[in-house]
Amino acid sequence: MSAVLPRHRVNVLTGIKSARLVEDAAECANYIQKAKRPLLVIGPLLLQSQADGKLLLEYALDLAKAGGIPICATAQTRGKMVELGVQPDCVYDAVEIVNALKDPDWKGVRKEGNHDLVMFFGIRSDLGSQGLSTLKHFAPHLKTMTLCKHYFPHASYSLTNFKKDAKWQEFLESLIAELQKGG
Repeated sequence: MSAVLPRHRVNVLTGIKSARLVEDAAECANYIQKAKRPLLVIGPLLLQSQADGKLLLEYALDLAKAGGIPICATAQTRGKMVELGVQPDCVYDAVEIVNALKDPDWKGVRKEGNHDLVMFFGIRSDLGSQGLSTLKHFAPHLKTMTLCKHYFPHASYSLTNFKKDAKWQEFLESLIAELQKGG
């Protein structure tokens, strides 16, 4: 694996641990399938971007459905989800969900116990970086993953920097297909 630069390099000091680079959709699906209680946190950037005419939010919803993953909607994503016929499991702002996840005794969004893998998708990069850093240092009981097209060094697992949206879209479609196969 080659070194990957984060999108925001200013003041990114990851310490001795940085994200494991995930470039293969099957490997990413494997991490998700191994989790007992994963959670998908979706952000407003999914409402602003499209890939081949398909809203990125739709990829997130397909991923959650394929993996049986609960969804935490942040910002204004709930409204569009409901419009698409999907009810989120919870609605928090990004800082609130990070604070809840820090607590090892939190019961999670479905009251089944805290989550062991939290995936962030569509969160602004500066906010995501700070939230991931917080979880990295104050939530040793969970792993984090980003599904955005840029590398996040504070996550446990992060996708590489995708220079072309088509490659990122291909990765997301492959990931959904792998999750649909089951494990």
